[in-house]
Amino acid sequence: GLSRDSGINEIVTATLQAVAYQTKDLVNAMSDDGMQPSVIRVDGGMVANDWFLQFLADMVNVTVERPVNVESTALGAAFLAGLGSGVFASVDAIAELWACDRVFEPQMSDDKRNALYRGWQDAVARVRSSVPVVAL
Repeated sequence: GLSRDSGINEIVTATLQAVAYQTKDLVNAMSDDGMQPSVIRVDGGMVANDWFLQFLADMVNVTVERPVNVESTALGAAFLAGLGSGVFASVDAIAELWACDRVFEPQMSDDKRNALYRGWQDAVARVRSSVPVVAL
């Protein structure tokens, strides 16, 4: 955990771990609804961090793929505009343009994954129980 002695490395690590744990929460919710992803494709500045993507793959126990173009949100908007204006014939034509840079496969043992995730769930429960409920 974090303490008064924690520095920037610990804070960054905790932040990246929190994103991975929250993603696991979402994947669990999807699984509860009968949708278990076999691959997660990521984008954005954070995905340049190999350690983060390996931890994410380990936590969600799913293959994670990073594209060549990690800043693909704006590109997606451009693709949709191109689809709407007829530049692209279909969503499938756009999908063919996607290119994978690197694949991260889960490597963590189930025991370690479950122990780390239980620690996350415990920390979230402790924070929630210490925050007063405010009626609006």
